[in-house]
Amino acid sequence: MIDVYATTGTFSNSRQLAQDLAAAVMAVEQVPDIPLFRQNTAAFVHKLPEHALSDVDGGNDHVRVQVLTNHGALDRAKQLAVVRRLTDIVAEAAADPTLAERTWVLLTEAPDGGWGLAGHAHTNGELVDAARRELARRD
Repeated sequence: MIDVYATTGTFSNSRQLAQDLAAAVMAVEQVPDIPLFRQNTAAFVHKLPEHALSDVDGGNDHVRVQVLTNHGALDRAKQLAVVRRLTDIVAEAAADPTLAERTWVLLTEAPDGGWGLAGHAHTNGELVDAARRELARRD
């Protein structure tokens, strides 16, 4: 799951931004391109009024991107890659290359069993098993 927080008007096409961010996380994670992952990797764009965001100097032209993955999904190389790619996507979506300097990406992990899909809190092993079953049905 990906949550983006920015002031209203930062992005002209929030839906495309959400889709691009979700696709980037899926690509960096290197999960199989199957419905299990395509339909459960999603981004939410939260549009904040200008008065709802401020740094110490009063600036409100920042973007916060929070990514929640299952525990261990991102090793160090993937952490670096996802932060770089999401930052670039945000700046491009805003048509403002300088926004990369004001984009914060927070990486968080759900503990094993703390990742719920379809009403069940799945362990990493259960998610792997579900993906394998889906892949086997494709063959």
